[in-house]
Amino acid sequence: MKIAIPIANGKLSMHFGHCEKFVMIDVDPETKTILGSTELDPPAHEPGVLPRWLAEQKTNLIIAGGMGQRAQDLFTGQGICVTVGAPSETPEQLVQSYLEGTLEAGSNACDH
Repeated sequence: MKIAIPIANGKLSMHFGHCEKFVMIDVDPETKTILGSTELDPPAHEPGVLPRWLAEQKTNLIIAGGMGQRAQDLFTGQGICVTVGAPSETPEQLVQSYLEGTLEAGSNACDH
């Protein structure tokens, strides 16, 4: 399973489409362990580009702080699950919380 997390300054970016980088974390959901991670520079922010790009990266899940409903629908259309409202933590903390079932998703930080 591959989880994508948009980051800024090493922590979850609250504005998905304007992040500095994506951390792609490979996990084993059965053993609940992180297998490895890679930082990638996202392509230029244009409508519809990130859903295709993240699908090409074989992403299964996105953990985000904020994301508009249209963007969420585009990711779902690519077969990628989306969790919004995550706190601004490091990617590893977020993924570990997700694997343990303790990730607390609050309100969507994006209002458009």
